[in-house]
Amino acid sequence: MNKVHVSCISAAILGLGSTGATAALDRTGDFALLDNSGEFHQLSRYQHRKAVVLMSYAQNCHGMEDMLSEYRALQSRYGGQGIEFLLLDSHDLGRAALADLNAGLPILQDSGQLVSEALGIRSAGEVRVLNPDRMSLFYSGMVSTELDQTLSGLLQGPIRDTVKVEGSNSCEIAYPVRDAHLASVPDYATEVAPVIIENCVQCHRQFGAGPFPMDRYISLLGWSPMIKEVLLNKRMPPAQIDPERGHSPTARYLATEDIQTIVHWINAGGPRGEGADPLAELRFEADQAWILGEPDYVLTTPVHAVPASGILDEIYVDMELPFEEDKWLRAVQFQPTANGTLHHLIAVVTEPDEDFWGDERSSTTATRRFVEGYQPGKAIVSEFSEGTGVFIPKGHKLSMQFQYVGMGVAVSNVNKIGFYFAEESSSELTERLVQAVSTPFVLPPNQHDIPVEAEYVFTEDVVITGVRARMNERGKKMSFSVTHPDGTTHDILSIPAYNYAWQPHYVLANPVRVPAGSIVHVIGAFDNSVSNPFNPDPGAEVRSGLGNDEEMFTGYFTFHRASE
Repeated sequence: MNKVHVSCISAAILGLGSTGATAALDRTGDFALLDNSGEFHQLSRYQHRKAVVLMSYAQNCHGMEDMLSEYRALQSRYGGQGIEFLLLDSHDLGRAALADLNAGLPILQDSGQLVSEALGIRSAGEVRVLNPDRMSLFYSGMVSTELDQTLSGLLQGPIRDTVKVEGSNSCEIAYPVRDAHLASVPDYATEVAPVIIENCVQCHRQFGAGPFPMDRYISLLGWSPMIKEVLLNKRMPPAQIDPERGHSPTARYLATEDIQTIVHWINAGGPRGEGADPLAELRFEADQAWILGEPDYVLTTPVHAVPASGILDEIYVDMELPFEEDKWLRAVQFQPTANGTLHHLIAVVTEPDEDFWGDERSSTTATRRFVEGYQPGKAIVSEFSEGTGVFIPKGHKLSMQFQYVGMGVAVSNVNKIGFYFAEESSSELTERLVQAVSTPFVLPPNQHDIPVEAEYVFTEDVVITGVRARMNERGKKMSFSVTHPDGTTHDILSIPAYNYAWQPHYVLANPVRVPAGSIVHVIGAFDNSVSNPFNPDPGAEVRSGLGNDEEMFTGYFTFHRASE
């Protein structure tokens, strides 16, 4: 008989067991994981549900099939009443192994076992019932009568005490990395600080884009709860993609081993250890350095005044280019004077009577001369694929879109754009273009998963070298794929958790050759509900358009024509 850690289970379920000051639900933290299909799940983004139920799943565990059968019976009973049921891969088997399982429910990949650690899961079959609104715990234990009663109680009224039921099976979860770090806590100077320097400080420094600097040990220690939170809920590093559906050197990756090192160091209290402080000794190269040397031409944009706080509406600027002949760009570099406040800058070559949006204003598909985009981070130069370039016909201009975010102090920003011209003749170069692919839509109010798709047929052989997703605040996810004339489909890239704050041009590590007649697909979804933390008004019906109060769904494919 399972032992229940409340004096009266029925009273606890109804929130009546302890009405005094001691009554409280155990706290938990927010987290996010991808599942066996590459879908994104974040606890705090289940606000449209009364609870999220997780069961640690291991197919080979003795008795698991019976537990899974009971668990699915609970899902059949309560899933339609606002309670979400998921499985958790506490063993960290990985997607390849999970793809062969047929559990009938999404299985969350707990890479590094950090979520299972945080939830205190000791054996396969354990269940946690979580409150996505308050980040608290309704139930902890095995599949049991008490679990059924807890779920029933959730539908009747608030639960004020965590129901804990003792019990386990023989399928204990091993945590080898956690145990190793408990025995020998990661060293700040030689293990933790190098990860921060490599991945974080370019934005998290004085006047950088990050909201706080990581410039010494005490700063890192002070912000450690926030650092742990954003690592576990995947807010950081920004601009993440599904690592198993394409790869881009312009995406932000942090190795599972590095995340374990930082989180376990924080869990141990963030000990200082011995040695010098690498963060305090860090010095940055000048942001205004031209990486490829002095450009062939430097364009200086107008001065923009940015207030201390708030998000400015997008600013559009057209600038004439004084070239007396056609030009071919082989590379470009952006140099903002206040990079911490520049949310993004996007530049396209336009005709004399064309604005920034060009044919995108009136057509669901448009071929554009996209130069490049900028967002905060390490200064880089964009060099185009060998034998390709951005063509700038004589008399054309540069159209730009800027957006700024206040950084705590009023500043002015000027952007320099360095152009590097190709030495080859036009007959030796292939034009680098961007194909915009979109579709009109209407978002109904209070819906958390609204699918949208768009497609385009390439009529000639091309090579896709990059993609970019564009949605606004209600964007949820976007993926890119191609169907070849023979019917085979190939994934290009997947952005499972779209974030309006980060819209990089994802340059592909392995360009994709697309034969004529192929269909490229842009597949995604919007979240127009309370579960979307960026949603300004879940109760509003929203239409597609280019305005700040409208929504966009556009996938951009950077490509050039394939050589013979």
